[in-house]
Amino acid sequence: MKIVGRLWLLAAAACSAASPAAGAEWQAVEQVKSYAISGTTGIELYTSIGERGPLIGGKVRTVAHTDFKLTWNRNYVPQGDLCTLVSAKPKLIITYTLPKPSKRLPEAMRKKWDTFYAGIRDHEKVHGEQIKEMVDTILKTTVGVSVPGDPNCKKIREEIKKPLSAASLAQRQKSREFDRVEMGDGGNIQQLILRLVNP
Repeated sequence: MKIVGRLWLLAAAACSAASPAAGAEWQAVEQVKSYAISGTTGIELYTSIGERGPLIGGKVRTVAHTDFKLTWNRNYVPQGDLCTLVSAKPKLIITYTLPKPSKRLPEAMRKKWDTFYAGIRDHEKVHGEQIKEMVDTILKTTVGVSVPGDPNCKKIREEIKKPLSAASLAQRQKSREFDRVEMGDGGNIQQLILRLVNP
């Protein structure tokens, strides 16, 4: 969310996804990174989030953040005058940055916090699923592509940038639309925050 997450394409418990285009399974690694916040009341915790949350673009504090690193192992095969991308295996690492109280909370507050945390985590997990869908789309639209007049397999590397870029742009748009709904008036994120800070 923009309160809670912005995603960047870098180059391209664990969840696996099968891709018919690649002809093999691949596995995304998901990890959680926590940042410490202080306070024992809802308003104190939320204020601390505003002070200590991860920075987006070096300027805007967020409640939580989803980031990822995507690299590829691609197998280009020359076939006479053609070059074909015959297989590709992604290595995807998704990192969720989420808040964590630094002190034990009173029982009533702990229950409210657990509800808030679960809602924020589930929101970020949707962003993670969108990233995995993007990777599947890249596999389906690049593996099997052939480029003529490319016996040294150089032109094809430029050619596959087109569907890769299209998949990345589509994922970012989907992420923005999801945040717009979740963070709008009466949306899920707003409700989570209100339930946390209200007595």
